[in-house]
Amino acid sequence: MLVFFFIVIAVFGAAYGYIGWRIIIPANFPAPWSWIAWVVPAILVLLPFVQMFYRSSKSTGPWLDFLSWVGYVSMGFFSFVLVLVLLRDLGWLATIGGAKIVSWVSDAFGNGPINVFNPGRRTFLLETTNLSILGLSVGITGYGILQARRTPSIVNIEIPIKGLAEVFNGFRIVQISDIHAGLTIGREWVEMVAEKVNELGADLIAFTGDLVDGSVENLRNDVAPVADLKAKFGVYFVTGNHEYYSGAAAWVEEIKRMGLDVLMNEHRVIPLNGSQMVLAGVPDHSGGQFIKQHASDPERTLAEAPNGSLRVFLAHQPKSLYQAAKSGFDLMLSGHTHGGQFFPWNFAAAVGQPYIAGLHKREVGSGEGWVYVSRGTGYWGPPIRVGARSEITVLTLKPAQGVQ
Repeated sequence: MLVFFFIVIAVFGAAYGYIGWRIIIPANFPAPWSWIAWVVPAILVLLPFVQMFYRSSKSTGPWLDFLSWVGYVSMGFFSFVLVLVLLRDLGWLATIGGAKIVSWVSDAFGNGPINVFNPGRRTFLLETTNLSILGLSVGITGYGILQARRTPSIVNIEIPIKGLAEVFNGFRIVQISDIHAGLTIGREWVEMVAEKVNELGADLIAFTGDLVDGSVENLRNDVAPVADLKAKFGVYFVTGNHEYYSGAAAWVEEIKRMGLDVLMNEHRVIPLNGSQMVLAGVPDHSGGQFIKQHASDPERTLAEAPNGSLRVFLAHQPKSLYQAAKSGFDLMLSGHTHGGQFFPWNFAAAVGQPYIAGLHKREVGSGEGWVYVSRGTGYWGPPIRVGARSEITVLTLKPAQGVQ
């Protein structure tokens, strides 16, 4: 873990160093402003790691929340700056390469080389584009914060299922996922989500992991409104990877204490007027790396479920479907990816995952199943979302016949 920590810092340091080389140095600030221009980004790149250290030592307080906001907002801002600088520089390299080819061709035909480089013009363009990049990054960051802090959208999805028993026609599952309480999300947000979910009158609530980023001791009060979630056939939870970063064993007990049914390679049979639903759930795909007994086993969990029943499967990471598909399911619900949250983080979110967001049909077992990947009900890290709004999902089961 320590090696990984230093690798991450090295990567971030290289990224911020590149930004400094392409933006700070060309600005030619006089002393002491040149030093300030280098020191401030260096401090900002370290802030998220500083607050992680203090939170892991069970420190709390408004000053730590302030560090989280400043550190993670700056992380998002510099992400946009880095992407725009790289795009500008790649375009610049392409232009310079093209100009050199034109000059070589001209010289080859006896017209002499063409001097297409004007140092004064290049300096002007560099300074102008740098200011534009900083201004555009401020705008995107501000927009992203507004989007991330908006009330999650209510996303209504119909799930057409072959052979669905009539008693389950119209059955409504409300899914929430990836709240990530503890960094820049506190009790007020969790309370709002609980109220919105309860207003929907769900038949069943599925929480597909990553409730927290922090210990039970520090976050018990922040997540307390989760205990208010109500549904006719129960509220169910599966662990996400961030539970394991935060002390999963303690969180499983706390979540049970709040009244949620935590599915750990288990299934529940939910009867309804002579028919039944099998609801199965597994720990996060990485759970066994932290707690041996939490090793995820979708195939065994579903294989032991009664045959001939409606099967709904909960797993934090979409990649769990590779094993779950062997036993078959009608509907799988996952989260983890946040829909990418914002560019370029969406590339990291997609690594190893079959889907990053939305509804997908999949060959499973001897038939077909649906996979729905939530964009998340909160966010992680930078309080920024661009093109991937947070959501509370209402999944309504319908017979496949006649459903488009």
